[in-house]
Amino acid sequence: MPLDKQIELVHHFAGGLYAKETTFPAGSILVQHKHHYDHFALLAFGSVEIEVDGQRNVFHAPKLVTICAHQHHGVKALTDVVWFCIHATSETDQAHIDEVLIETTNAAQMQAIAEGMA
Repeated sequence: MPLDKQIELVHHFAGGLYAKETTFPAGSILVQHKHHYDHFALLAFGSVEIEVDGQRNVFHAPKLVTICAHQHHGVKALTDVVWFCIHATSETDQAHIDEVLIETTNAAQMQAIAEGMA
């Protein structure tokens, strides 16, 4: 990852919805955790390779993807990217949002995804 570019996060809350906006540079790999519920991932800008349960797909913005509950997923930025994870939740405190949405992490599975996408 170029040193002059960083991953930026912005949290959005409105009417029972939470959107986590992530901006990250080409070449970055984000290995996500698992969630208790299905959620949407919106690729607003750029191109990515996504791996969900061993299945890989390449997407170009604009693209809305459903990530099913209980699935680790990884995102590799093929270009600079703006990516949103969108969840239905009444939680509005960003200090507690992860406690509500994220399942216990399987570190070995996350490591395998990261190594496979590198």
